[in-house]
Amino acid sequence: MRKTGQSRRVRESASIGADLMLAPMVAMMRLPLMARDARSGEPWSTETARAISEKTVAMAEGALAAQMSFLQSASRFWPEVLSGRTPSLFNGIAAERSIGAALKPASKAVKANFQRLSSKG
Repeated sequence: MRKTGQSRRVRESASIGADLMLAPMVAMMRLPLMARDARSGEPWSTETARAISEKTVAMAEGALAAQMSFLQSASRFWPEVLSGRTPSLFNGIAAERSIGAALKPASKAVKANFQRLSSKG
């Protein structure tokens, strides 16, 4: 089962990385929309407000997911010790899981933005 868990984490990390690689493209796709909105004179145009709110939500979700991941790892501490395994809090697996959990909301947001902005063009 350990190999399956590792390969699943590798696939998930690769997927998150691939989604986050779209971030510069999303920024470039948003620039003309935001420039048009800036010329309209409205202080909080639709695209600007959406960009800010999506980033804020993804950051809050990521922080919560990271904390929950560490809490789960802490709850597994004694079962791991008593079974003779190195606790995930000590061998880096907890940190790896937490980082993955923190990046997942941003990854989903970037991918959704790319798909939405691609369909506008």
